[in-house]
Amino acid sequence: MSSGKITSLLQPLVEDLGYEFVGIEHSNNPKNPVLVIYIDAPDDIAVEDCAKVSREIAAILDVEDPIPGKYQLEVSSPGLDRPLFTLAQFEQFSGEVAQISLFAPLDGRRKFKGRIMGTIDDQVRMEQDGVEVTLDLGNIAKARLVPDYAGLFAGRD
Repeated sequence: MSSGKITSLLQPLVEDLGYEFVGIEHSNNPKNPVLVIYIDAPDDIAVEDCAKVSREIAAILDVEDPIPGKYQLEVSSPGLDRPLFTLAQFEQFSGEVAQISLFAPLDGRRKFKGRIMGTIDDQVRMEQDGVEVTLDLGNIAKARLVPDYAGLFAGRD
């Protein structure tokens, strides 16, 4: 089953439980397949929140059985290096630095790191080495925010 179909199955459940459905990552590693569901909430996510959502998701996945074979289910907060899945998320984090990997190369490159400048149509605009680059959302294999650790820990003595 595609990520889109799994998302359409799980997103309403997660939102009915009162959480934001951030997205999913599914590794197809034959030795250790993992399905990661990212959730968020305005007051942050605690381990108990992940456990609650995990129980509910496991129940629906057992019934619907959208993924063949065995896999490990993980429910997690997005963390500081938050993954980005949708145009709305790229727009929300406009101005932040992201690292993006593409399925197919663009001008000979698959990896980009730079400031998100927003979105237009089905594309993400970012600044890469001082030049604006436009990436098709459908060509983005993986995207994550790059935490500003220096800024996070500034002022701590």
